[in-house]
Amino acid sequence: MEFLSEYGLFLAKAATVVVAVVIIIALGAAAVQRNRGEGDDEGELTVRRLNEKYRKLREAIEGRMLAPDQRKAWTKAKHKAEKAARKARKGKAGEEETPSRTFVIEFDGDIKASDTETLRKSVSAVLAVADPERDEVVIRLESGGGLVHAYGLAAAQLDRIRSKGVKLTACVDKVAASGGYMMACVADRIVASPFAILGSIGVVAQLPNFHRVLKKHEVDYEILTAGEHKRTLTIFGENTEKGRRKFLEDLEDTHHLFKDYVSERRPELDIDKVSNGDIWFGTRALEVKLIDEVKTSDEYLIDACERSEVVSVGFQRKRTLPEKLGLATSAAFEHTVWRLLSTFRNQNLQ
Repeated sequence: MEFLSEYGLFLAKAATVVVAVVIIIALGAAAVQRNRGEGDDEGELTVRRLNEKYRKLREAIEGRMLAPDQRKAWTKAKHKAEKAARKARKGKAGEEETPSRTFVIEFDGDIKASDTETLRKSVSAVLAVADPERDEVVIRLESGGGLVHAYGLAAAQLDRIRSKGVKLTACVDKVAASGGYMMACVADRIVASPFAILGSIGVVAQLPNFHRVLKKHEVDYEILTAGEHKRTLTIFGENTEKGRRKFLEDLEDTHHLFKDYVSERRPELDIDKVSNGDIWFGTRALEVKLIDEVKTSDEYLIDACERSEVVSVGFQRKRTLPEKLGLATSAAFEHTVWRLLSTFRNQNLQ
């Protein structure tokens, strides 16, 4: 046990020194970057051809299943088929016809819809080249909802695609509820996996109130406002029935706006039936017409590869030096803790 104590103390000292040095370097680097204005980086456009990804995956499996003497003939036949396919796509002028395209955009939502900025840039990039006559946009959407104004803006970004006449499909593998469904309902077609969670067309607000605690300790809290409804419910002040009624009126009004928004984009819905805040799993969501098809996004995109060129579009922000150092510090700290726990566990097992 003495060895273990000494070893643990040494690792703790070493980790402390490393963290201190990294923090100093990170602070210096942050100051340099602020002076250089590197925080305004717009990010880098990323484009991936998914047809190639799925083709290579299929061919890798097919090739490895063949015997060595069969692989050469298989490769030759594959190249011949690819050449024939290119020739078949050529028009009368001898130039290869441009295939229809399916642009794939990812949205991973949190309570603040923080991915909206990336979504905005991706939509702008796609609309610059998309052809309404033959192209399609697929939004792979995952979100349990969040702030009303944040998800309202995210849904408005998808409305830009619809307003340009470009077909929009929403694919939901896990969850598109509340604000997430507000985004999904913009699409011409919603596709969801069998147990994806959809719906939750409702509005909720909650906050604690510490007025009685402050009153018990004889602490006064005053709120001065100009305007009858400038403040309805508060965290520290004494809430009134009048304030509660006004707050509920605002919630109801927001709920009506939400219902109207969904109804306009999916008129076939019985909005009163599905707007009570309930959620439905994928197969049940199909029954009440919250979605149009039960299928995973992978299935949908693999099928799309058969009829079009599928391209994933996104923006990846380059991490600043302090962020990189922060990630490295976090990883080093986790590794050190893991080593300490592993050593202690092994010592106890002996």
